Amino acid sequence: MTTSPASLSLDQLSIDTLRLLAVDEVEKANSGHPGAPLGCAPIAYLLYHKLMKHNPKHFKWADRDRFVLSNGHASALLYATLYLCGYNLSLDDLKSFRQWHSKTPGHPESGDTEGVEVTTGPLGQGFGMAVGMAIAEKHLAAIYNKPGFDIVDHHTYVLCGDGDLMEGISHEAASLAGTLNLGKLIVLYDDNLISLDGPTELSFTEDVLKRFDAYHWHTQRVADGNDLEAIEAAIEAAKAETNRPSFIAVRTVIGYGSPRAGTNKVHGEAMGAADTAATKKYFGFPEDQSFYVPDDALKNWRGAIDRGAAAEADWNKLFDAYAKQYPELAEQFKRAQVNKRQPGWEKKLPSFPAGKPVATRNAGNVVMNAIAEVVPELFGGAADLTASTKTIFKPGANFHQDPAGRNVFFGVREFAMCAAVNGMAAHEGLVPFGSTFFTFSDYCKPAIRLAALSRAHSIFVFTHDSIGLGEDGPTHQPIEHLMMLRAVPDLTDYRPADANETAACWRLALERNGACFFALSRQDLPVIDATKIDVFNGVNHGAYVLEDAENPQVVLIGTGSEVATCLEAKKTLEGEGIRARVVSMPSWEIFDEQPAEYRSSVLPAAVPKLAVEAGSPLGWWKYVGTDGDVIGLDRFGASAPGKVVLEKLGFSAANIATRAKALVNRKRA
Repeated sequence: MTTSPASLSLDQLSIDTLRLLAVDEVEKANSGHPGAPLGCAPIAYLLYHKLMKHNPKHFKWADRDRFVLSNGHASALLYATLYLCGYNLSLDDLKSFRQWHSKTPGHPESGDTEGVEVTTGPLGQGFGMAVGMAIAEKHLAAIYNKPGFDIVDHHTYVLCGDGDLMEGISHEAASLAGTLNLGKLIVLYDDNLISLDGPTELSFTEDVLKRFDAYHWHTQRVADGNDLEAIEAAIEAAKAETNRPSFIAVRTVIGYGSPRAGTNKVHGEAMGAADTAATKKYFGFPEDQSFYVPDDALKNWRGAIDRGAAAEADWNKLFDAYAKQYPELAEQFKRAQVNKRQPGWEKKLPSFPAGKPVATRNAGNVVMNAIAEVVPELFGGAADLTASTKTIFKPGANFHQDPAGRNVFFGVREFAMCAAVNGMAAHEGLVPFGSTFFTFSDYCKPAIRLAALSRAHSIFVFTHDSIGLGEDGPTHQPIEHLMMLRAVPDLTDYRPADANETAACWRLALERNGACFFALSRQDLPVIDATKIDVFNGVNHGAYVLEDAENPQVVLIGTGSEVATCLEAKKTLEGEGIRARVVSMPSWEIFDEQPAEYRSSVLPAAVPKLAVEAGSPLGWWKYVGTDGDVIGLDRFGASAPGKVVLEKLGFSAANIATRAKALVNRKRA
């Protein structure tokens, strides 16, 4: 039996057990961040032991409270908390902190560890994702709750630090949360006056509470991070405030109880054997024992199991009664929770007739509205650009004015928008999207990367996808963006050539799990005749032969708006006796997933290849080979009508034909 240090209350014993488990995790790994766990353990204890609604034995219970560790470097605190509560983490998992293939990586990663809601570590993004979670909760409550049946009724809690609040995304996200009256979002700020470089007075002297007051938040301050009663009272007051998000600044001591307390020396490195022993002595724990868990502390923590099971059982009874009274809504709720579409939903996808050209951004809007009723979980908006990106449901209510509305006006907050989309996806019950001009994907790249890393079903709709947008000029004309995002692992790219490919891409975006992005045109593009070509089957393979020739002498590979120009070039080549195949490649990611046999059937090794894309040529060589060619852009664009810019920079049928002929002649030689 593991005995307890004498003269400690059960609460204090449980908190100190948590503190020292986190310290031991870092010490054994010789890597990590012990300071925040030592200071913030009372907050974690109150939330997980008493105030949060959660079930350690069923992490994904739909109506659980969500907890986001935005200062993800404090992961040792979260892992120790989850172990003590009885989640699917063992003491051996804590001992494997930061090791290969462990459940306890250096920063929390969703999917790796039960109990971790979102991947955090890049500071500020957890804050932004929590805003998305609170948006999801508010929208789903408005959709599903009925009198006497509040089946969606939970809070989102955030623990953040100074670094989170210094990052610009926290400003964007906090402003949005205040505007949207997210009353079930509660942020606890680890206000310890220390950052990695030293005291916060070096770089962070603003009045944080006044800032959040200005954002229309409910704000409070707790003077002592060890005062459980004061912290609990503040959280209860925050829960009572239903119209505004809540911000609680808790004055803690980084590295509390250690010889390095109150200094930056305890922030981001193991303390060493001597300081670790001194810290354990301070708390009255055995100095020579690692991962020491007193039985009565563990029993106290594990009370979360029975409480969580009882809470979920009560909710299950409520949901069963709800399902009898509202069977269709109940089925929709259950389906959306596991990210499944309504059977046969794809039959509502429109088909566009060949003839009149259509911009793919406009086609995207037609698709969204055509499937709106059969995919009610599709939800999102744009960064103050709905009129330009066409990502709006018509008719459709504004979420701000009506929480049941599906149109979210994110404002000019691209980074916060995409982080919020990730939070909505992590919350489950929605398929969220965010939209802006493609060049502004620069503003939200970190959130796109986290979406891919998290395997979140986040959809990013980017329009104005090339120099073809025209007069706005090089500041708005993306060049490197396609290659930048294609370089992100596990991120699916969609650059459709026309309206019918756009519909096919939307189908895949909704059917495939994981993050994806669209690159859609501002300018009108010719429509592929879907009565003659199985466009969906082609897009479903990532790339396909759009127009062929017997024994082709050259293969023209295009994406997006350049596919139509490749088709024009094919006619020119045919007039000169050169046989050309045209391949449309809307998705590199999906094409690369195909069997080698299929890929070689589309891009035969013996035939020279010319890739044409109005963006950076980097990466295309893996498809065209060293004996192929690429028409791309190694410069910025220009301000002029789109057709003029495209032609001047080499994206004309004539130039494509000339470069293709050069390849054929080289092959002949």
